Amino acid sequence: MEEVKTPFPRLKLTVTQVLGVCYHGYKIGDEIILEDFTHAPKHFCLGLAHALFPVIYALSFGAQFGFRDNQRSLLITCPDGGKLEFKAEILDKEGKLQVIPRDPLHKGPNPKKMVLEVVAAKGKCAFGYKVGDKWETTGLKCIPGFCGAAFHTAFPALFALNFGAKFFFMPDPNSIDTVTCPDGGNIIFKVTRVE
Repeated sequence: MEEVKTPFPRLKLTVTQVLGVCYHGYKIGDEIILEDFTHAPKHFCLGLAHALFPVIYALSFGAQFGFRDNQRSLLITCPDGGKLEFKAEILDKEGKLQVIPRDPLHKGPNPKKMVLEVVAAKGKCAFGYKVGDKWETTGLKCIPGFCGAAFHTAFPALFALNFGAKFFFMPDPNSIDTVTCPDGGNIIFKVTRVE
């Protein structure tokens, strides 16, 4: 594959535990390099990609996990029975790990207030959402009665913003306004961290 031209950082995944049989044959210590959060290697497990995406998306936009020895890393468990555990880390432009030591002042979860707002609508929405509709949530809590498909699409942004990510390409880096409904793209949401 040609080199990927991207403004986003490369990521390293390392297998840290094997707790069952995986037909991909991953072993402890195996390393997988992702050119960025949008480019998985050939034959990459899509089940793992599904569980991994919110984490690598968050890390790519600067999220930090104050409870980790390296705040720029996080562990992810295989969604197929927890057979494997991977550590996701960010690489700098020179290919070295980005390391921010554990935050000694970290006292546990610090969920952020988030707002989801419909900023564009076309066609018909089965839930009847329209421009201007808003919902609030805190941290990673599900919104009661909210469309599951829309929440699934918004979750990576909610996760990233909850852990301090900044979307450098947005007018307000504490928000992203391109979260699109997977059902025909009829609804587009803006997800905002309220500071």
